[in-house]
Amino acid sequence: MRGSHGIGVATVGVAAALALSACSGSDAPSESIVPASSPAEQQVTVVASTNVYGDIAKQIGGDKVRVISILSDPTQDPHSYEVNQTYPVELLRADIMIENGGEYDDFADAILKAAGNESIAVINAVELSGKRAASDGELNEHVWYDIRTVQKVADAIARDLSAVFAANAALFRVNAAVFQQKLAGLRAEEEKIKAAHDGVGVALTEAVPLYLLEASGLVNKTPREFSEAIEEGIDVPAAALNETLALLRSGDVKVLAYNEQTAGPETEKVLAEARANKVAVLPVTETLPEGQDYISWMASTLQALSAALD
Repeated sequence: MRGSHGIGVATVGVAAALALSACSGSDAPSESIVPASSPAEQQVTVVASTNVYGDIAKQIGGDKVRVISILSDPTQDPHSYEVNQTYPVELLRADIMIENGGEYDDFADAILKAAGNESIAVINAVELSGKRAASDGELNEHVWYDIRTVQKVADAIARDLSAVFAANAALFRVNAAVFQQKLAGLRAEEEKIKAAHDGVGVALTEAVPLYLLEASGLVNKTPREFSEAIEEGIDVPAAALNETLALLRSGDVKVLAYNEQTAGPETEKVLAEARANKVAVLPVTETLPEGQDYISWMASTLQALSAALD
């Protein structure tokens, strides 16, 4: 995510919160914040930029971790998010931070720098993915929709948890192995879709689920100018919008992947055009839907994709 479309951070609030904490010797986190653990509780404190990574950490760490997910509201548009100024207090005592990277959640680095927690272990999903910007200079940073990247993230979480809390290293390895088996099941579902629908055209409002779609053998035919404008939060050029609407009328795409968290006038026009032309709609989000974990979320997305293609 680039430019002003990235997730925001209130840097003045960060500094103020740290100053208040230093002067008072205590903190007053909001009700949505879980206080950091004390040594007696024998838990590792993990801060995640979004609840996607927070959930993965919880599945691997179990009750031996205390997870704080900065962004967890499924109705919140991540692109306009400003961090709560009480979070830096939590970071002062955190052991591990998990961030997406790729300029998606720059607020995480900003808070970490302001908190001055130099001992915290940082897991950066984009760096682990090994993905680079395409020939046009743009990186698709939505790597949590890439199961192979999540496998690498899970390994890194188990490694760092074991380093912080060595007494429970065996537990973390077992939990990570179970999680990896579930991820392998997701990859198998992608392969099933690919076997049945390889080369089928799809459209999308943003590149959010593109890694999952491509792993399933599908071809993105959306005009680049349209999806990039939506992702940047700028007006879509009229020609790009018209080209996208024509695509949905053409019969060349079977599915429209629609980001429910960043809807606007242009995307609503595209959604209406898809429905009018009986193009199946696949709703997607950037954070965990309420009541789901990472595995059930991706599994339900793949199931919905398969049903849409069938």
